[in-house]
Amino acid sequence: MPIKIRLQRLGRKGMPFYHIVVADSRSPRDGKYIETLGAYNPLTKLIKMYVDSAVFWLEKGAQPTDTVRSLLSKIGALYKKHLFIGVRKGAFDKKEAENRFSKWIEKNNNVYVNKNLLVFIKDK
Repeated sequence: MPIKIRLQRLGRKGMPFYHIVVADSRSPRDGKYIETLGAYNPLTKLIKMYVDSAVFWLEKGAQPTDTVRSLLSKIGALYKKHLFIGVRKGAFDKKEAENRFSKWIEKNNNVYVNKNLLVFIKDK
């Protein structure tokens, strides 16, 4: 079953709001989905996402759409997946990967951590 990470549109006309979902690629845009990973509001540029779940699905082979790929990059999910590939290859251990990811979060002052939910607010 081909899996995609994509946006599911919500909100009224002229006020879009999206959920970031994992869905079968054959299902319609606003149809059935497997799991909700987060939310994206393009009007306020606010991204909320469970990065651990996103990394889990990326490692399982889910293909993000172009827009979701840029959101995953801004929130750091693609970087965390990259670090876990290094752990799997034996370049460093999991603790070092988590350490590098937390340093990335500290360096990137637009990303805020709330338990395992990361919040990204774009500068205006």
